[in-house]
Amino acid sequence: MYLKSFSWIQRLKMSQTISSAGAVAVLQGLAGELGITAALGEDRQGKLALWQVIARAIDQGSRLSAVRLASSHACCDLLGLDAFNEDHLYANLAWLSEHQADIELRLFEQTHPAGKPPLFLYDVTSSYLEGQHNAFGCFGYNRDGKRGKKQIVIGLLCDGEGVPLAIEVFAGNTLDPKTMTSQIQKVATRFGGGAVTFVGDRGMLQDTQIAELVKQGFHYITAITKPQIESLLKTGVFQMELFDQSLAEVCEPDTRYVLRRNPIRAEETQATRQSKLDSLARRAEQANQYLTEHPRARVATAIKSLQQQLAKLKLASWVSIGQTEGRRAVELRVDEEERGEESKLDGCYALKTDLTTAQADKETVHSRYKDLALVEQAFRISKTVELEMRPIHVRCEASTRGHALVVMLAYILVRELARRWIDLDLTVEEGINQLATLCVTEIISDGKARCGTLPKPRPDVAELIARSGIQMPAVIRSRGVKVATKKKLPPRRVKRS
Repeated sequence: MYLKSFSWIQRLKMSQTISSAGAVAVLQGLAGELGITAALGEDRQGKLALWQVIARAIDQGSRLSAVRLASSHACCDLLGLDAFNEDHLYANLAWLSEHQADIELRLFEQTHPAGKPPLFLYDVTSSYLEGQHNAFGCFGYNRDGKRGKKQIVIGLLCDGEGVPLAIEVFAGNTLDPKTMTSQIQKVATRFGGGAVTFVGDRGMLQDTQIAELVKQGFHYITAITKPQIESLLKTGVFQMELFDQSLAEVCEPDTRYVLRRNPIRAEETQATRQSKLDSLARRAEQANQYLTEHPRARVATAIKSLQQQLAKLKLASWVSIGQTEGRRAVELRVDEEERGEESKLDGCYALKTDLTTAQADKETVHSRYKDLALVEQAFRISKTVELEMRPIHVRCEASTRGHALVVMLAYILVRELARRWIDLDLTVEEGINQLATLCVTEIISDGKARCGTLPKPRPDVAELIARSGIQMPAVIRSRGVKVATKKKLPPRRVKRS
């Protein structure tokens, strides 16, 4: 009987192929639960977009790399896709850009079925470009520290829990406040409007933007600048003793201020200031040693060099540089009174809002402003290792917008996995890599794929699946689709690999 069965298998020319399925299955299930699948739609473009989102979460890269990734993952079988290549994915970015408003609205309706949230968080960042031809590329305030690189500006609108609702790309030289108008319009027309509160940092919500918010019937929470605090101290609206309280409040007609001094931030600022002074003192010592060893060296030249360093360190308000009386040497002169004046507001900040005490007490106002850290976390994850929005290699306007939307949707998946795996001692990236080791085994008979099954996962992978809350399929129907890129690796890379 055994021999007969063996010969029957030989006659059918059966073989096995293995492709990764665990990561795709979990991320697909999560996308369904979070409303991403419904927001993108079930047609071919929606499925291609979903694969771009999943591929971004699994292994960050270009559209070309997303196609190569599909060839080793059960992408087409699980998502129901036919063959595609990188050109299809670039066209899909344009589709995403064209339908972005509808996708964001459907996602909003999925995540907030009861209606609009009472709070919106908004912040901006920049991301540098590779190349000179991106439609949004301009030189501007560079947050990435990449000199000589053009950049784009990205605005992210989130609900009060830090869940992204909309993302927008602006030219790289756009000032932060200039990005606010479109966000106000989104909330007013797309996300329900009404008595909602915008939270933005001190550079975002200025007088013009606050006036726009009030005109729409919205409320705001923001912070004021150090010069504004100093002005209010001079006019007697604030008193320095208020910053010594754990949380102080000053009420004026139509405006409330919440004041606090962060002692940790104060210590950090003082340490930074002292570090700068120490650095300048070492430069002065080196200059004096040089003057001693080189009799023809000029003291005026040493002073000029140190003054340039002084301006760079921004210490000129309380430090001056001059020649030591009766010697060929330079000295630093510290005005302790001015130094004390400079440090009096260390760690101090003041929040500004039009919410009444009945609508939100001072503790609530303070907590809601701190929630902006959720948007900063979204940017940090989206721009760096886990999702790698930057560097951006696409050029045209539609591709750039589509790329940003893909990263936003992928962040929603990664954020939720981080929440569900919070008790596990691993990063989301490590967890996804472990899931990817769970492979589907396909039975190939007479050159045709018959079926695919998932084996019992290892204990560590099983725990990841259980914590994710996703029900894995027992059998995966094989579509027999082969995915390949149009662009092939150059011979030198093939040999190296």
